[in-house]
Amino acid sequence: MIRSSWIAAADLPYAQSPPFRIVFAKIRTMSKSTDRINLTNQFLIAMPSMADPTFSGTVVYLCDHSERGALGLVINRPTDIDLEALFSRIDLKLEIEPLLHVPVYFGGPVQTERGFVLHYPKDGSPYTSSMSVPGGLEMTTSKDVLEAVASGTGPERFLLTLGHAGWAAGQLEEEISKNGWLTVESDPKIVFDVPAEERLEAALALLGISLSMLSGEAGHA
Repeated sequence: MIRSSWIAAADLPYAQSPPFRIVFAKIRTMSKSTDRINLTNQFLIAMPSMADPTFSGTVVYLCDHSERGALGLVINRPTDIDLEALFSRIDLKLEIEPLLHVPVYFGGPVQTERGFVLHYPKDGSPYTSSMSVPGGLEMTTSKDVLEAVASGTGPERFLLTLGHAGWAAGQLEEEISKNGWLTVESDPKIVFDVPAEERLEAALALLGISLSMLSGEAGHA
């Protein structure tokens, strides 16, 4: 798993920024490989054998996977920060009552001062920095998506994280081979409609299994 202190800024798909600031940055996507398995738009489901406690019990939505590495967002770990508090910190006023106490999620240990918004696409891709993910979702990192949310014109369904999960070339494949993750085609309903505490079981159900059935035996979908 990539930690921000392990890699140079030039190796990141996102530019560095000053600490302790919530920054929305321009995306530079990784090129896709045509001669290898691509796990973009899949869920990674942490196995009981997951060695990194940061990812124990997590479900990660993979936004990008290529020969250069992978980038994903943890979708089932809400923080104590809600949208009202976060919007206040970036000088936006949020007055839409149903959204005020929606939690911001821990997206992963890389660039935790940055915001990442996973959402259904809007017609015309109106945001400055969005990456289309095969399967119908988009990930946006520019502040204009939150400005749209505050004005009531943003995406109807979205999940906002601080930070992301990242892997160097071959790193994710190695973790999967060592029984760290299960993989399965994602379902947007699990991202947006299922309560956070139920998303792990819901993702496992896509494989026809439950948490109680998992063991240390290797294998992935």
